[in-house]
Amino acid sequence: MSMAAELDSAAGALLTVWDGARERTANRISTAQLRAVMLVERQDGINLRRLAAGLDMLLSSASRLCDRLVAAGMLEREPGRADRREISLHLTAEARRLLAELREDRRQHLAAILADMTPDGRQALLHGLREFDEAARARVVRPVSPLVPQPEQPHAEQLPEGRNGMDRGTDPPRGWSTGEASVCRTA
Repeated sequence: MSMAAELDSAAGALLTVWDGARERTANRISTAQLRAVMLVERQDGINLRRLAAGLDMLLSSASRLCDRLVAAGMLEREPGRADRREISLHLTAEARRLLAELREDRRQHLAAILADMTPDGRQALLHGLREFDEAARARVVRPVSPLVPQPEQPHAEQLPEGRNGMDRGTDPPRGWSTGEASVCRTA
């Protein structure tokens, strides 16, 4: 079995923790709404056009999504400082509480699992995940449908052959595309 296949298999438990925390917020906010809230958190004051681009959706769809989030008490609209016709989006205290609860839920579940690991295993996991994060960011890749899109950045070329021996002609891992934004982080 290849290293990528083993990682894909082993990462299932981690993804289950992430998905479980997200599902426990589903009674208050949909996945699409959560993605929008997380993007507004990362880019406070973002306008509707950039939000739509960051969520990879039509402007009209993003506008309706924002209408629902405003009605749910998660977002506030404010006229832009430079152009009063442009609307900037900001999180409400309720949205910040929701994100804090989501993260706390996830951390509690992670802590319970980590407690069953050896100290060396925990350190190795943390070290490996940090190195993975750095390598992924260096390759300038992002998931096809990220939970939390990163701020728009100029297109950058991939780095030449890295430590892992993959060259520029190698296809990205399944479900990933190259040449745009960066690796996305969730809440």
